[in-house]
Amino acid sequence: MKKQTIIIGHIIFFFGWYLPCWAETIVHAAKVRSVPVVDGRDTDAVWNEAQEVITRDQVTGIDIRIKAVYTDETLSFLIRFPDPDESRLHKPWLWNREKKMYEIGPQREDCFVLKWAMDQETKNLSVFSDDPHTADIWFWKAERTDPAGFADDKIDSLVTTAEPKAAQLTSGTGKIMYLLRMGDSGEAAYKSVMELDYKGEMISQFASQLPSGSRADVKAKGEWSDQTWTVEFSRSLNTGQSDDVQFDTSATFLFGISRQEIGGRKPDMATTQPLYGAGDVSEKLILAFDR
Repeated sequence: MKKQTIIIGHIIFFFGWYLPCWAETIVHAAKVRSVPVVDGRDTDAVWNEAQEVITRDQVTGIDIRIKAVYTDETLSFLIRFPDPDESRLHKPWLWNREKKMYEIGPQREDCFVLKWAMDQETKNLSVFSDDPHTADIWFWKAERTDPAGFADDKIDSLVTTAEPKAAQLTSGTGKIMYLLRMGDSGEAAYKSVMELDYKGEMISQFASQLPSGSRADVKAKGEWSDQTWTVEFSRSLNTGQSDDVQFDTSATFLFGISRQEIGGRKPDMATTQPLYGAGDVSEKLILAFDR
């Protein structure tokens, strides 16, 4: 079989893994008097006070538009990115008539991830980094978390030793690393529901519910219109939770974004979104609070 290399933007894919090229972009959070309503729209007047930054998602090859604002208690983001269609189903149950049972379908939901360094020592948030790190993950999911109005709040750990449920990855220089993702304490904004009896040819696998505990820290809502997703995020500057990054407005914070789930996996051509799970951060983004 002939070896195939696909070049997208500044990333070179070799059978599903790549070496990211790191640029650095500063995202300025504007100080505002009121928190924008988290409804997936950019109609709040406070967004006019924020400077828009455009960064490139190198995995999907699209530009992401970012705005940030904050009050004395809350940090909020406005994210916009192009998408030709709205995908709000994730692994639905498809009825197999021969087996008379449900099987998981190929559909994958649209999603967006903000990934935060948990300390000032971390310099590279890529899952293909040689350096271990821990990151706070804000994971918006079009089917699983959006109906409840939240993002899934999680912790990513890139480590050098194998741990239960950790995915093995190979770093850019060939080191074996392990990626472990755990949900924050509390209940998620969704739960999986298994149907044994026929309820239709295709039904949702997930039921929405209000999240609890630290997993309910990040509000998020998305709206798709004119082939564009608009997603808003909002979280307290200081949650008091050890599994969250805590924001000091006198400091700066390293973070990254991804249009796809950050998993570092190979593309899966059998799904409706082959790059789902193949996401990674690209540019180094630095959050700075304007005074």
